[in-house]
Amino acid sequence: MTATTPELETAIDRLLLADANALDSKDMPGWLANYAEEDQASYYCRAAENTEHNLELGFMFDDCRARLEDRVTYVNEIWAGTFQDYRTRHFVQRVSHRQVDARTVEVVSNFSVFMTPMDAGVTQVLAAGRYLDTMRLSDDGGAKLLFRRAELDTSVLPRYLVYPI
Repeated sequence: MTATTPELETAIDRLLLADANALDSKDMPGWLANYAEEDQASYYCRAAENTEHNLELGFMFDDCRARLEDRVTYVNEIWAGTFQDYRTRHFVQRVSHRQVDARTVEVVSNFSVFMTPMDAGVTQVLAAGRYLDTMRLSDDGGAKLLFRRAELDTSVLPRYLVYPI
């Protein structure tokens, strides 16, 4: 896809919004649909502090498409009913992008995620940080995530993570 800057920015923003909406709706198949159908598609979530110190410690390491698919199965089928559920609200702001080649773009976005436990009703910040994304562009003008790195400024979370950030 050869895109003008407005077309490229629209494709990026649509994907960022679709991902936030899928997570806030607990639509795990929808979340997975935001990823490229490539074996190397991946999602990592870790504290920025660990990245800065080259520590391979994190909250989630889904290092291939099969593990992304496994995460959907775990959340929807295996863990269902075994954890204190919570609602999330994602706020995402793209801050930069760079087109690497005709089909690949690197994107940096800031995010904050609020969570509300279903049984408590008290909203608090779950995490804040930035997404370091590599996206694949399609011939139809869309984009899919190839690599997502959620780098959390938050190093101690108020609770366990079930859903991706």
